[in-house]
Amino acid sequence: MKYKIKETKDLTEAEIKHILELWDISAWNTMKSTYFRSFFKDSEFHFLVDAHENILAVIRVNFDFTLKIADTAYTFAEAVGLVAAHKKKGYGAALVKNFKENVIQRNLETIGFCHSDLRSFYEKCDIEILHEKAKMIKESIGSDWVNSEDDDILIFHTSQKRKELLNQLSVQNNAYLITKE
Repeated sequence: MKYKIKETKDLTEAEIKHILELWDISAWNTMKSTYFRSFFKDSEFHFLVDAHENILAVIRVNFDFTLKIADTAYTFAEAVGLVAAHKKKGYGAALVKNFKENVIQRNLETIGFCHSDLRSFYEKCDIEILHEKAKMIKESIGSDWVNSEDDDILIFHTSQKRKELLNQLSVQNNAYLITKE
């Protein structure tokens, strides 16, 4: 197994097709590679591949992720879309381990999100979890601000100050996802 990182523009047609198959999001299943590259232009992809370069697991880093907390904007790298080609083989955990080492080495402030049923997986991967804090992040849907669907914030690598800011999120102290227009 080998750990690889690719920018969106460097992905092959076959890799894009395989990523979309692994993600299995109905709205994206027919996405063409040109649109994929445009849609995920502010991303990089981290892979675990086998000896034949087949993707065993993938995670995407979204560099276009900003949270506004108490009138201050904080930009993070957001880890999303972790999926393994085969469940219960350790590919996802191996990728998370390599990924965490990489973002620490690069000093990339990186967080992710999960539902409570995935806590045990991330705990086994030695990822710090801020329980029930993702629900304190509001996202703009039309003209409304709605709570995130995720439960927890995953800390892959961030400063102590930012971790404390995220840990202080509450019903009275929300974070707001800022999206570019």
